[in-house]
Amino acid sequence: MFTAFLIKYAEIGVKGKNRYIFEERLVDQIRYALRRCDGQFKVHRTQGRIYVDAVTEFDYDETVAELKTVFGISGICPVVYVEDNGFEDLKKVVTNYMDAVYPDKNMTFKVVSRRARKNYPLESMDINAKIGETLLDAFPELRVDVHNPDVLLNIEIREKIYIYSIIIPGPGGMPVGTAGKAMLLLSGGIDSPVAGYMISKRGVVLDACYFHAPPYTSERAKQKVVDLAKLISRYTGPIRLHVINFTDIQLYIYEKCPHEELTIIMRRYMMKIAERIALESECIGLITGESIGQVASQTLQSMAVTNEVCTLPVYRPLIGFDKQDIVDISEKINTYETSILPYEDCCTTFVAKHPVTKPNLKVIKLHERNLEDRIDEMIEEALRTDEVIEIVY
Repeated sequence: MFTAFLIKYAEIGVKGKNRYIFEERLVDQIRYALRRCDGQFKVHRTQGRIYVDAVTEFDYDETVAELKTVFGISGICPVVYVEDNGFEDLKKVVTNYMDAVYPDKNMTFKVVSRRARKNYPLESMDINAKIGETLLDAFPELRVDVHNPDVLLNIEIREKIYIYSIIIPGPGGMPVGTAGKAMLLLSGGIDSPVAGYMISKRGVVLDACYFHAPPYTSERAKQKVVDLAKLISRYTGPIRLHVINFTDIQLYIYEKCPHEELTIIMRRYMMKIAERIALESECIGLITGESIGQVASQTLQSMAVTNEVCTLPVYRPLIGFDKQDIVDISEKINTYETSILPYEDCCTTFVAKHPVTKPNLKVIKLHERNLEDRIDEMIEEALRTDEVIEIVY
């Protein structure tokens, strides 16, 4: 019975004179998501409202599922709209709406009307009272509760009349593309896809970088990362995934540096390479899935030593999350089952038995001198292996 959706947003509404920029970006993102649906839709905004009108037949569940992937949406309201054929006709439409949507009438309700079109012959209070009276006459089981109703029936008088009472929660956040672009260090684990999702929820466009180490990591490990990027791109939009061959650098570090410092030194060079790619891609930050104390390389001391090689800011949206918090989000966005597939990435393949948990920057830099003969050349060679994969859900 629904022929349209009213899209609600939260934070965008406080953006003042810039609000139209955020609204336009949200409209673009809604249109992009709805391309994945079978039906055709018209997305438009008017007087602080965004509407999705169905132009053809559409699958309701599929459409709602795709709208729930659009950051910036706080609520999705299925709408019935009608032409203004007089108040008596409106009463009939509202009565039919309540009968169809709520088979069990043993509930409380409240009518809230808004007149965006001020030439409508009745004022909002009169509409509320007369529609409420009509519904009470039609359905004696209904009861009015103006303070905490079970059903809030909204009637908006615009160029057409919009009727809705259901609000389906959206993902919240800000529309992708309103907060710049950043480079995600994407591995095959649980954390980094969630980090990409969380930072993109704040409006950030993602590129991603994956460090591949053949033959120590298989093509299935690489495909796993591609699959993860595709899953999060449902929410973030298209992602340019950079695949870098890191094998020679890892073996060189393994040969020249103390094994308890392998992870820290390897991560420092990953960050250096990722930053080079980020700068060329006009990204303004790096993103990792680190959480304080989760593993040896994620202590405050380790992250401080890793940060030292970067000039760009490093964003860690999961920094204070417990592991179960991260797992819960990964299950919600459907990346968990892919993340736990048993194809190891390069970090886990070369992990030390007893990694240092409180690295000293001066000591790390001293040991990195062992790499000076070849490391710059090897970084350039690694950058030349950059394979760019365009990821679209």
